Amino acid sequence: MANRLAGETSPYLLQHADNPVAWHPWGEQALTLARTQNKPILLSIGYSACHWCHVMAHESFEDAEVAAVMNALFVNIKVDREERPDLDQIYQTAHQMLTGRAGGWPLTMFLNPADHMPFFGGTYFPKTPRHGLPAFPEVCRGVARLYQQRSADIAQQSGALRDMLASTVPRPAGDTGQTGLDGLDSAPIRSGRDFMLRGFDARYGGFGGAPKFPHAGELAFLLRRAGRGDGQGDDAARDAALTTLIRMAEGGIRDQLGGGFCRYSVDERWEIPHFEKMLYDNGPLLGLYADAWQLSGDARFAEAAESLVDWLRREMLLPGGAFASSLDADSEGEEGRYYVWDRGEVQALLTEEEWAVAARHWGLDSPPNFEHAHWHLRVAAPLPPAQAAILASARAKLLARRETRVRPGLDDKVLTGWNALMIEGLAHAARVFDRPDWLALARGALDFLRTTLWRDGRLLATARRGRAHLDAYLDDYAFLLLALTELLQADFRADDLAFARTLAETLLARFEDKAEGGFHFTADDHETLIHRPKPMHDNSMPSGNAAAILGLLRLGRRLGQPAWLASAGRALRLFQPELSRHPGGAATMLMALEEALAPVDVNAPACTDVSCSMPERVLQAR
Repeated sequence: MANRLAGETSPYLLQHADNPVAWHPWGEQALTLARTQNKPILLSIGYSACHWCHVMAHESFEDAEVAAVMNALFVNIKVDREERPDLDQIYQTAHQMLTGRAGGWPLTMFLNPADHMPFFGGTYFPKTPRHGLPAFPEVCRGVARLYQQRSADIAQQSGALRDMLASTVPRPAGDTGQTGLDGLDSAPIRSGRDFMLRGFDARYGGFGGAPKFPHAGELAFLLRRAGRGDGQGDDAARDAALTTLIRMAEGGIRDQLGGGFCRYSVDERWEIPHFEKMLYDNGPLLGLYADAWQLSGDARFAEAAESLVDWLRREMLLPGGAFASSLDADSEGEEGRYYVWDRGEVQALLTEEEWAVAARHWGLDSPPNFEHAHWHLRVAAPLPPAQAAILASARAKLLARRETRVRPGLDDKVLTGWNALMIEGLAHAARVFDRPDWLALARGALDFLRTTLWRDGRLLATARRGRAHLDAYLDDYAFLLLALTELLQADFRADDLAFARTLAETLLARFEDKAEGGFHFTADDHETLIHRPKPMHDNSMPSGNAAAILGLLRLGRRLGQPAWLASAGRALRLFQPELSRHPGGAATMLMALEEALAPVDVNAPACTDVSCSMPERVLQAR
């Protein structure tokens, strides 16, 4: 029997619509029910491509006995973290404060029904005790007892937690009387660069050890340092960025047959990925590979970019022109099953000549590298140029065979911010490689966003199969503003400039903290939650505050908008003390600071009319 998730747009929520758990979507109906019944809220946050979300669902949420415990003790709320990043951001931070450990997905939090403050939490819990974790039914019973027996302690803890959450919002250092872009210090740029390079893995590329993530923001910052046009190019930054991008392109984190990049590598060598593919990673990476090719001329970067767009067009493009959100890590209940190979299957598909080339190049002549039984393709040996056509023939045959397998699940909802990141990457790469077909893809996605997700002067966050809803977040506005600046450079259209103006004005009106500076993650009329963050650091995507500052700087300077530049300056001054203390993980904000400090061509006329075209480049470096 379907629960209350059956009418939702999120594929993740719909995956749970037939669970025996009496799930509710987040909303006033569920929150009121919890207060009325005086039951704690069990809040479960995940997303459709998440492997451990599937594991917990199969073990517990599809089990009638576990569901009976959950239904008796709690009001159960299921949230798609991709549709509700506001809730995910708040409760991930709260989880870390409560437990002292990083969060993740599935996130399992237990909330007081009176004020929605969490009082206990974790991530994945197994149905029976293992991995050092308690059984989920016992966790549920223990939490229910805790709520009934220790209400005073919970209230005290909630007050302290609320104060801790509030302390994460930066406060102005004091009234310095500075306005515009005055009072900014360049020191964090150097300290941030040094911090990144200290963590650089010179052998395999990337930063730190396993698991290893692409960290697109850091790579963009380092490429920017490497490509400075003042004769002061940074060789160490260049080496770190280009080495990382080559190792990723050669590794298993990149789909060697179909193109595109998975979310992260489980090892430090980029060899075995967590197989989910996310749109938000691949958009920025496309722009980075274009920049790396432009900087180095290395054909491997161009090939990685081209195969990424091939994957995007083949597997992620939706009717109407927008892009789907993600591809699952699992198929037929197993992670990676769609992507890995048995050696005999490959050998049977190829000619002897093709097998000899493919086996050496992709490591099929080595021991199995996936669970000691299968092979996941990565570049194990260089390919002589004379063998390129042979490998291309082998790749086509393997890709055709793979297409006959049961495909991983596609999350086909359209997310405004994620599409904006891909539009920006496509527009930038189209300009670098002179690819009008890539530009057409970017325009198709933008047209969808404007016609479907721009309503009555405001953005919506998500759409699926004709239904668009949920007010957009700071990231959606800021990423789309940056995407439009790239499109305007690639192919100027007056309508795009007018739309960019409107977006910038709406962002300032609905998200800016005019008293203290910076931008809230949620709009001024968003529902009241336990916390209203104003994030500076990047996470899996760029910081919305940093992206907003960049967009306002780039467009504001070109259009002669001192009020926009003043807002960017207020935000940078607000974040500068924290940026000075903790530049790590804030690469996009460092780039925003660098752009704010960049000299301006005083002879360039302000563009005050939509007939004025954007320059070939807003700045010397991206």
